[in-house]
Amino acid sequence: MKAFTHRVAIPSILEVGRGNLLNIGTHIANAGFKNIVLFFGEGIFDLFGAGIIQSIEQAGIRILEQQEYDDIDVCQLTEKAFSLPVEAELIVGIGGGKVIDVAKYIGFLNGLPYISVPTSPSNDGFSSSGCSLLIGGRRRSVPAKMPFGIIVDIDVVKSAPDNLLYSGIGDLISKITAVYDWRFEEENGKGKVDDFAVMIAKKSVNSIVRMDLGNIRADLFLKELVDSLTLSGIAMEIAGNSAPASGSEHLISHGLDKLAKQPQQHGLQVGVATYLMSKVQNYRYPRVKKFLMETGFFAHVKGKMSAGDFERAIDLAPSLKPGRFTAIHVPENRDLAKRLLREDEILREILV
Repeated sequence: MKAFTHRVAIPSILEVGRGNLLNIGTHIANAGFKNIVLFFGEGIFDLFGAGIIQSIEQAGIRILEQQEYDDIDVCQLTEKAFSLPVEAELIVGIGGGKVIDVAKYIGFLNGLPYISVPTSPSNDGFSSSGCSLLIGGRRRSVPAKMPFGIIVDIDVVKSAPDNLLYSGIGDLISKITAVYDWRFEEENGKGKVDDFAVMIAKKSVNSIVRMDLGNIRADLFLKELVDSLTLSGIAMEIAGNSAPASGSEHLISHGLDKLAKQPQQHGLQVGVATYLMSKVQNYRYPRVKKFLMETGFFAHVKGKMSAGDFERAIDLAPSLKPGRFTAIHVPENRDLAKRLLREDEILREILV
């Protein structure tokens, strides 16, 4: 049998620490780039733009174009991509998930490297090759490319709203149930697991769940959160798909996006669904419970989501990715999940 291999791209720059945003010019110059295009997320330039521009110009780098831009409509993005200055050597996206996806996709279309500069660790998108774009008015996952570099300023991340920090916490813990689902698929003859990707995905979550979880704004915790979400992105790149980081818990969240009257931040939905599915899978749920309890995640999400929405999302979940076969694709598991919504003490407390 012919062995299957694929080329794996790993970021060449990973800078996670204090003061990185105002030292961004040095990091870019050290990588050898001279002509760049900057995209800022909404409101980011007003907060940090002057210092970023100064750092880049002092490093002898020419900014060919800079603007706030987070329109993720694929048609608008394509038009923007092919109007860039021809001298551009690098794309830099600074801000939240939308502008990171803008830089990612524009870099992909132009065959240019891009640097991801997230200002909040709300999910692992800043370190992955996929992006979420609007196609025909609907959000779709679109393949692009891994970042050439990731630069994170802990001082900036520390000031992110609670909702975004807890979203990152919820997205990270989901690797536990996602890895279970991937192995479940393989055991049922529905997929093939990449053991190295599994190892990286497991490492991404195991290192942080063993920490002191009392202060989620502590420098060490935030650095570990960013590092762990970065590893999650690399696990997906190794696998060639999202399976090591996205399983039944993400399908439930996608269902909530479609059905809930007021969908919540992605990672908040995923975190609750991870706790639910860890009990359905009977896999590491004490660890999931302890992590979400001690970080304050459960207290933060209390009252934000409804059991009724979750029940409908559970029924919808299998149809959202019919090519997969996770625990939620099994009818008996869906019945158990819906029963847990009514019977589990924590779920009864946090869901309305």
